[in-house]
Amino acid sequence: MNKKYHFIAIGGVGMSGLAKYLLQQGCEVSGSDISDSKYTKQLKEMGAKIFIGHSKEHVPEGAIVVISSAIRVNNPELVRAKELGCKIYHRSDMLAEISRSDKTFIGFAGTHGKTTTSGMTSYVLAKAGLNPSYVVGGIIPELYTNAEYDSKGKFFIAEMDESDGTLVKYRPDIVVINNLEADHLDFYKNGLDSILETFQVLLSNLRSDAKILINNDNKGNLKLKGYNFITFGFDEAEYLAKNKVFANGYSTFDVYHNNELLLENVKVILPGEHNIYNALAVIAACNEAGVDVSLLKDHFATFTGMGRRFQKMATINDIPVYDDYAHHPTEIKATLSAMKNFTSRNVVAVFQPHRYTRLQSLWNEFKNSLVSADRIIVTDVYAASEDSIEGINSEKFTSELSNAEYISGSIDDVAKKLLPTLKENDIVIGLGAGTITNLAKCLEKANEG
Repeated sequence: MNKKYHFIAIGGVGMSGLAKYLLQQGCEVSGSDISDSKYTKQLKEMGAKIFIGHSKEHVPEGAIVVISSAIRVNNPELVRAKELGCKIYHRSDMLAEISRSDKTFIGFAGTHGKTTTSGMTSYVLAKAGLNPSYVVGGIIPELYTNAEYDSKGKFFIAEMDESDGTLVKYRPDIVVINNLEADHLDFYKNGLDSILETFQVLLSNLRSDAKILINNDNKGNLKLKGYNFITFGFDEAEYLAKNKVFANGYSTFDVYHNNELLLENVKVILPGEHNIYNALAVIAACNEAGVDVSLLKDHFATFTGMGRRFQKMATINDIPVYDDYAHHPTEIKATLSAMKNFTSRNVVAVFQPHRYTRLQSLWNEFKNSLVSADRIIVTDVYAASEDSIEGINSEKFTSELSNAEYISGSIDDVAKKLLPTLKENDIVIGLGAGTITNLAKCLEKANEG
């Protein structure tokens, strides 16, 4: 492995995780981003050289330069790296390289749940004293990081992003496919069919002894063909969750493997049926990796969820405010369903559509996903570098919903208009992958001012 790396846009959760992993392996790491953040501050403390702003002067000679799909070809640092003859790695190339080691690589894939399942696996293995190495897409509770290199452990855990097709670069020993449905429609022009083609390439590239686990209850997964799948689910599968009990704020279930009891009374404190699927996926993957899963059982009850996944951010005037990364109809529906089971309060959902292409392609699905909320607020679309599409906007979308209100402007503007209208028995949740994550801070600011 090379010893010198420079990351363009190092402050993102994915890029910062890779940079941390390299620093822990003794590599020299530098990087730039447009603003300082908690991730860049962590990296500075670990010894990385961080630049704010992009400039050709930041690129060191002899470094491998790491970029994401968001970096434009005219970025001055990328231009300079090419002039210097530096190797250019996409972040997926970097993850693929560090995954090629003597450790057992457990990779999590699928449209939803990758961050939670990869983070949960890393967490329970760490709490059980099994010293996992990992790179995941969020901060893991209690471990306070999104990446860790540990020379003593035998497992490497990562989530494998399908959004830009780079999924095909990975060769996990065990791959878990949580679910498959149409998403990232800016890249996958034919929707689910295009996604399935990418996953078939991933599977065809695996070693012959690799294990492939799929959620057998997901219709998209069942369209994958040609492999001996290890199945998990609620109905018919090799790994079954049975005797499910949904209580106020937590769930319990038993796990059966090939009709024999494997674990009894597993407790998960994350609400919602989807989190039983997540925990079941983790148990199945770890069991297939040879882990004594009885060592993991108690730690599921202390896993409080990944950052931006049903995360409580503030309490303002006795009104709880949550944040959730849900930006696809299936995710939104699952999150709101979990919240309705979790609380008797009136749910105020503040939805920020993420990308014009996603809103356009899943227009009706988004409408249906929000209906369980008691009140719906829709903000402007978070473009994520996309150009706008004529006739696709939040105002029109809101007009087709009942019990919904469109609030324009920044999230700060939204908070100022929303705060005076909140009532004593409300609970607020921000939904989306963009600046909506700042809603709680903006509400606190509005309350102070």
